[in-house]
Amino acid sequence: MNYLNTLEIEPFILSFKLALTTTIILFIIALPLAWYLSQTKSKIKPVIEALTALPIVLPPSVLGFYLLYTLSLNSPVGSFFDEYLGIKLVFNFTGLVVASCFYSLPFMVQPMQSGFESLNKNMLEASYISGKSKFRTLFSVALPNIKPALLTAIIITFAHTVGEFGVVLMVGGSIPNETKVASVAIYEYVEILDYTNAHIYSAIMLIMSFIVLFGVYVFNAKQKKTFI
Repeated sequence: MNYLNTLEIEPFILSFKLALTTTIILFIIALPLAWYLSQTKSKIKPVIEALTALPIVLPPSVLGFYLLYTLSLNSPVGSFFDEYLGIKLVFNFTGLVVASCFYSLPFMVQPMQSGFESLNKNMLEASYISGKSKFRTLFSVALPNIKPALLTAIIITFAHTVGEFGVVLMVGGSIPNETKVASVAIYEYVEILDYTNAHIYSAIMLIMSFIVLFGVYVFNAKQKKTFI
């Protein structure tokens, strides 16, 4: 009971704040990107898809290193933001958000793209014939018909961001109330051989992840029964 009383909730709050912020930003970015990829027949489509999917196959250390370098003051990007906008992009929450948007991008784009590609093409063509623009077709026809894909994209992106460790540690470090998220806290407990707190933090993360995924599968199963 003493361990539960001394349990720090700040890393969990920070993890959820990071995941929520990242999910909102990525939804805005990924929506037009996924729609474009699902509709285009351009030759550069495979290139864009490969670039979008890179965070899935790249080791977190590789992605974290390049993001750390790109966002640091040693790079044109980092120095520009610092000099002209007064924003530092490493070892703070802003840097975590930027890094999170990169490594969680495919988890938002791919489910949405699959959902758009599964739509009945005749339904989209009928919308265009009736005079609706691509913008109106996206919001009034496409989105309402891919609710399971949208929920999957949002939940998986949120859960993946909460659980990320390597990229977060490299770009943000471990600054209490700033960049010390739950996954980093677990790592630090293991590093000092405090396995009791490591177990508690890990168990909380495990239970939350299971509940999230269970909810997604239940919702998608109900949606499938509705359409049958």
